Amino acid sequence: MEILYGTRNLAKINSMKNMLKDLDIEILSLNDVDLKIGAIDESGNIPLDNAKIKAFAYYQVFKKPVFSCDSGLYIDGISPSSQPGVHVRRVKGKELNDEEMIEYYSELALNAGGEVRARYKNAICLILNEEEVFQYDGDDICSEEFIITSIPHKKRNKGFPLDSLSKDIKTGKYYMDLTYHTPEEASMINAFREFFMKSLNIER
Repeated sequence: MEILYGTRNLAKINSMKNMLKDLDIEILSLNDVDLKIGAIDESGNIPLDNAKIKAFAYYQVFKKPVFSCDSGLYIDGISPSSQPGVHVRRVKGKELNDEEMIEYYSELALNAGGEVRARYKNAICLILNEEEVFQYDGDDICSEEFIITSIPHKKRNKGFPLDSLSKDIKTGKYYMDLTYHTPEEASMINAFREFFMKSLNIER
């Protein structure tokens, strides 16, 4: 089954393809189709709002199954009004590129003593047709809690810039140096797979 993933971010596309490998799903991205659509106003206050906004916008044009995901970054010790939330890349009205994000969050961690604890809250909206719309933002598709450090790793993961600042809490290793899925990450991957399997009636 072909499903359009509403993103051009290659890192996100490859990540999702890896999560859903072995399922009978062919993921297309915005890089694979010619959709005439302008900028989408992601005005939601939580990840699920924006996932739904994007999915419905792409479905209206594509008229075939589509899904969109959205994430929010939530940092321990920061007031609710100052949380990045769904505006991870948008700071004071400016859309940050990868290196600007690394610089901004590195400084944020430095000002907090060198590191902070954080977590991504994720959401997904899948539209098969006008009657079949599935959405989810449960804790099991959220990331594990991790460390954002003030000292960037030398390597970069294009599209996922904060991987260069992120460390696994248990081992203290940078995500860029991990060669395996942590148990928490494996659980999140399984939860995404379960969402698609249940929505598409795919048997185990």
